[in-house]
Amino acid sequence: MSYIAPVHKPTSIRHALRIRFLSPDIEDLVVAKANRLEIWRLIDGGMTCLHTKLIYGTIAMLQRLQPKDSDTDLLFIGTDRLQYFNVAWDPETNQLDTVEQAIEDTAERYMRQSQSQNKCLVDPTGKFMAMHLWEGVLNVFRLPTRKGITTKLVALDQVRLTELWMKASTFLQSRTGHPRIAFLYKTQLDQEEARIAVYRLTKDDKGGDVAKFDPHKERELDQVIPDPYASMLIPVPVNEEKRYHVRNNEGAKAHLGGLLVIGETLLTYFDSLTYSSVSSTLQDPKIYVAWAEYNGTNYLLADDYGRLDLLTIETSIESTGIVVTGMAVSPLKFPDPNQFTSRASSLVYMGDDKLFLASHHGDSQLLQIDVSAYTMSLIKSLSNNAPILDFAIMDMGNREGDSQSGNTFSSGQARLVAGCGAYHDGSLRSIRSGVGLEDEGILDEIQDTNGLFTLKSYGATQVDTLVVSSMADTRIFSFDSEGGIEEVYEFQGMTLSKETLLAANTTESQVLQITQRSAALLDPESGVVVSSWEAPDGQFITAASANLKWALLSIDGSSLVSLNLHNNLAAVSRDTASESATSQPDQIACLHAAKESPDTGVVGWWNSGTISIVDLATLKPLHGESLRNTEDSASVPRDIALVQLHPPSVSGPTLLVALEDGNVVSFNVSTTDYALSARKTVTLGSSPARLHILPQSDGTCNVFATSEHASLIYSAEGRIVYSATTAEDAAYVAPFDSEAFPDSVVLSTDSHVRLCHVDKERLTHVKSLPVKETVRRVAYSPTLKAFGLGCIKKELLNNEEVITSSFRLVDEIIFQELGKPFILSASTTLEMVETVIRAELPDSTGNLAERFLVGTSFITEDDVVDDNDIRGRILVLGVDEDRQVYQIVSHNLKGACRCLKILGHNVVAGLSKTVVVYNYAEETTASGSLHKVAAYRPASFPVDLDISGNMIGVVDLMQSLTLVEFIPSQDGSRAQLEERARHYQQVWATSVCHLEEERWLATDAQGNILVLNRNGEAPTEQDRSRLEVTSEMNIGEQINRIRKLHIAHNENAIVSPKAFLASIEGTLYLFGEIAPSYLDLLLTLQTRLQDYIYAPGNISFDLWRAFRNQSRDADSPFRFIDGEMIERFLDLNERDQELVCDGLGPSVEDVRNMIEELRRMH
Repeated sequence: MSYIAPVHKPTSIRHALRIRFLSPDIEDLVVAKANRLEIWRLIDGGMTCLHTKLIYGTIAMLQRLQPKDSDTDLLFIGTDRLQYFNVAWDPETNQLDTVEQAIEDTAERYMRQSQSQNKCLVDPTGKFMAMHLWEGVLNVFRLPTRKGITTKLVALDQVRLTELWMKASTFLQSRTGHPRIAFLYKTQLDQEEARIAVYRLTKDDKGGDVAKFDPHKERELDQVIPDPYASMLIPVPVNEEKRYHVRNNEGAKAHLGGLLVIGETLLTYFDSLTYSSVSSTLQDPKIYVAWAEYNGTNYLLADDYGRLDLLTIETSIESTGIVVTGMAVSPLKFPDPNQFTSRASSLVYMGDDKLFLASHHGDSQLLQIDVSAYTMSLIKSLSNNAPILDFAIMDMGNREGDSQSGNTFSSGQARLVAGCGAYHDGSLRSIRSGVGLEDEGILDEIQDTNGLFTLKSYGATQVDTLVVSSMADTRIFSFDSEGGIEEVYEFQGMTLSKETLLAANTTESQVLQITQRSAALLDPESGVVVSSWEAPDGQFITAASANLKWALLSIDGSSLVSLNLHNNLAAVSRDTASESATSQPDQIACLHAAKESPDTGVVGWWNSGTISIVDLATLKPLHGESLRNTEDSASVPRDIALVQLHPPSVSGPTLLVALEDGNVVSFNVSTTDYALSARKTVTLGSSPARLHILPQSDGTCNVFATSEHASLIYSAEGRIVYSATTAEDAAYVAPFDSEAFPDSVVLSTDSHVRLCHVDKERLTHVKSLPVKETVRRVAYSPTLKAFGLGCIKKELLNNEEVITSSFRLVDEIIFQELGKPFILSASTTLEMVETVIRAELPDSTGNLAERFLVGTSFITEDDVVDDNDIRGRILVLGVDEDRQVYQIVSHNLKGACRCLKILGHNVVAGLSKTVVVYNYAEETTASGSLHKVAAYRPASFPVDLDISGNMIGVVDLMQSLTLVEFIPSQDGSRAQLEERARHYQQVWATSVCHLEEERWLATDAQGNILVLNRNGEAPTEQDRSRLEVTSEMNIGEQINRIRKLHIAHNENAIVSPKAFLASIEGTLYLFGEIAPSYLDLLLTLQTRLQDYIYAPGNISFDLWRAFRNQSRDADSPFRFIDGEMIERFLDLNERDQELVCDGLGPSVEDVRNMIEELRRMH
């Protein structure tokens, strides 16, 4: 029984349009992300999402319809399952309403899918609609004009077309009111050609009789376009002028109002009345992929390389009207040459010089354009992970070098690093579970802060004062109850001309200020110094920490001083340099006075790499602990926090230690003898983190760690959670629970100070590093602390497309490139990276060494393979001490190497037509060899592999999963690969993963997920050789990669997480297996919820999630739970929740708690 839920929802935008939907006065932006519809509104400085709706189907088309006498538009939606419906906005319920039942396409089985994407066209009046769904067929609809039925689409006819291989089509702007449609097509499938044909859509003036599209009688235009690669049609609006059609059109000039044909080298314009044409040659060849109308003579074009151009129709005014004389194309550029636009899937001009660029390959962007200056600027960018080509799981919380199980994604300690986007939109993205910070205010021009402290002013009950310390001075900002901010230049007697190391309120309503030279207790009312302590002459206070009873100071890093805040700063000192047992005196690296244990302090030491828990009254050590696991370790503590992370009823205090190398070590602390236990190390960066304590209302504390991966550390369900945050640039953080900004924090960066509210709900946090190449493959090496990337670069050099492929090494934290790229250049044409894995293989001395294995293919135009022809390679690469990649083995192949895995010390390779097991031998540090020991021939060619013991799971391009067992050589016999079991259904597989025992997870190109099981205990050989489907479902997105999760099994868990899945739409899914005791409950709950959850178009949930491919259509998902559907129970009102749970067994509260637990899993 299987369970799947999205960890990160789809981000790719393939369809977008401008529509009057929510309001008759404002045109909003509607975008489609896989099966999600989002409505965005442009606001000052950006855009905001107003509404999101889940559609039961992958959205394949969007269109805007304009009913007669309606103030708002209808939104037409089509899904990939050929279901179509209109929706309108209901302002009373603030929801989408289906205008009518979904239209089901009941095509005959013999009809072929259209060669291009399914397409929906609407004429300029918004009344007629035509759909290309099947090859050679056009479906025609219209909106009636009779009152009362103006929103219901009426099917007029389904007509046959002789134009089979359609490149583009569009409605023309009409002068007569009769809709006309233009087709750009070719007459042969395997030969490039461009022909233009124009027809009237209807025969009669009323528009009720659809034309037969007879090419001999009804074709108004039939012409060959000189540019055979023309692929786009743009309708040009008719200028309001009176023109007369004459029979003799020879020599007639082309007037404004017609059709543009966009090619790679040629632009052609046709007048829609006389079909006179004008052509202009492009200065540089370009492949345009999207367009948007700016006005009647200017159009925005986006090309395949992510460049934006402005096409201008050049005109002159003559006696007959506005005559088109030619077309000109000019590039739009950013002022910053390093900025670029993403490769567009759709362009939408929103008015007011704002252009929305929707992208599948990169981030979608809102741009401000200036057509007079030919410039543009970025207003807002919408992050997009699509397509995720490959990813690796990096366990940030397993750094002790033991074999402990990994961490769950929701703990924040599991980080997914994915290769996203394509070509110049390519990036490497870090995806973690995290919390967001919502900005509430900002203080500009405050730079280079060295500390933030919050205080209560005299008589205040809540924090209302912010102390900002820098190297030169201290600044004070006062906040009133309305949120007003004022800088004050004196405050309760504090010294503002020096750097403040610490400022805090005491229990006796005094203010403690510590500078580099002194510590002082100040009377808040008079500003008088009540008591003070001065550092010895010539010495300075280098670090300070305080709780409500003691202040702990470091003097020049060589002595400790404890000041009693209840006894006029009475001091106790301890010279640590004289206590050193070695000739090298130890230095104080950091210190901390615990808040919850007021008589306890913690000190970190430089040279020894240890921490000491001390009694603040005497400074005598109570317990010591070394942070170094090995003798050559250089772990140095740089910051410390002893806090009550968990509720006291669950656990005692937790000690967090930030180390020099970016790790954070946590210990459980005994409250009796201060013994430290349960050591665990988590990597948060490559440089030391600063730990900032944030007290909570329940008596516990959260800790904000600022580093390259700023994290909020807190307790959840008895475990420590390290959530990523959006404050990547934060340097210092302090709690700020004021009247105007309750439960807020204040944080400083290099350039400003800002107030933020920490979101309670956990979400996925994405950090992107542009690579500007396709990151096709990702492999993670924990030993090298680096990622190996297989990249593909596409660039234009002198108008020639040049593609290169390489392997490169990047740092695991900041993704900085290590060494030089290893260029794949063995082929005279192109060598393409196909697969990258990391492995521990025996080196020339017999010891295991870290290696990267790369499989490649040679891309050639000639399909004939000679005996000596090389079509691919397997490379074994090492990494030297300078982090430079070097080649050890280059093994030539007669076909491409599609996938690689390790079986013991053997290498398993999926080649073009075979699966081969190689024995690896390394003769020297720079040479080795691969020797074939066994081979197996699959049905066509292997797409992916996974291994369990000696069993190899092979998914074939067409024939699903086969299990092949590797039998090592024994007693002189040859090693063999023997087929043990097979899934006999046809499946166009994309990825495979072994789960547990005999269960395997496979995905296909149609978006299906299957769990296959082999019954090894079956009585007959035939039964043992058959893989049975135990669960199946369609998620509507192609899964590119599955990665198995290695976490400890929890016997009490409802769902045990097993794997992550990454899709072409940028979605990340968590796959799990359901505990048997919850099987029937979750299945029944999923079935019942369908009656209470509204889906636009009234589409069946079961039909949406049912398995579907070219050979079989199921009626519903089989033994599969959609986690997102189950979680929607929490969105129901109380009454509907009671109805759903009636007779189910558990109470409403029990079901609610169960679903909350499932939600927390991801």
